Formats: sequence, structure tokens, C-alpha cells
Amino acid sequence: MPDWGSIFLPGTPVLEIFVRGTVTFFALLLMMRVAGQREAGGLGITDVLLVVLVAEAAAGGLTGESDSVADGVLLVATILLWSVVVDAVSYRWPRAARLLKARPRPLIDEGRLNRRLMRREFMTREEVLSQLRLHGIQDPAQVKRAYLEPNGMISVLRRDEGEVDDPPEPPARG
Repeated sequence: MPDWGSIFLPGTPVLEIFVRGTVTFFALLLMMRVAGQREAGGLGITDVLLVVLVAEAAAGGLTGESDSVADGVLLVATILLWSVVVDAVSYRWPRAARLLKARPRPLIDEGRLNRRLMRREFMTREEVLSQLRLHGIQDPAQVKRAYLEPNGMISVLRRDEGEVDDPPEPPARG
């Protein structure tokens, strides 16, 4: 017969779970902001952080490694709470958004590559040219502006035609 109290009642003080979740969320958010935005791969940094933290927080309760299911649920609730709070604060106060959320950064301006940003994001010229080819552009001189977006993608504005189409989806692997 299972001990229902040990399964559903928190085994760790609620305040401790909240503090642990809060410190972990903001520490990882800060580290991911410092690490850059190029490798997010279509998701925003906060989205990646949220998925990883929620999966890890829920895992203990699912596998029985945590003292109780309630510990995992409280930790997931704390992480989701801070994610919503960060989004709400960023929406309400644009100055806070500059600290909490990544912004598009200019990668190409009037055909000139932003070497400083490329160094910061560890991007080679060949990688930038590869991304331009995905947009149907052979030469950076054809680009009025290109931005490294917060989700790691590159958006491109041509000199002659305005915004280009989205890059094609990669072929499905079977």
C-alpha cells in the first residue's frame, strides 16, 4: 500500500522550493543571455530555458527521485510563474525588456558585415554567406540590412526588393 502522504505532501519546505526555483531560473537566464543568441535554433532563449527547467523539475516527481509529487509540481509552478513575470515585465516596461529579453542585432548594414557581432557570436564569414544563400542572396552587397534575431535566425532586407521570403525548411529526415 503506497504512503499517499509521502507522495502528495511536500517533502521539502515550500519556501525552500520557491527560492531554489527562483535562483536557478534567474541564474540560468543570465548565463544564457551572456552566452549569446545564435544557437537557439528557432526558439527564444527564455523558451529553451523554460523547457529544460520544467523537464528537469518534473522529472524527480515522475520517477520517484523527489520526496513527493508536490515538490516537483511546486518547482514547475515557480519556474512557470517567473517565466510569465519576466514576459509581463518586459511587455509593460520596455527598459526592463532590454535587460531581460534579447533584441534583434544588426548583422549586415548596407552590404557591410558587422565583424564585431560576428566575433561575439562566433560566426564566420562563410556561415553568414551560407545563411544569405538560404535567403536566395549570393553577395552581401545585395543586402540593405540583416539582423540576428533573438531566436537565432537571420532576417534579411534586400536593397532592391525589400524583405525576402523565409528560408526554405530543411528536408525531412526519414
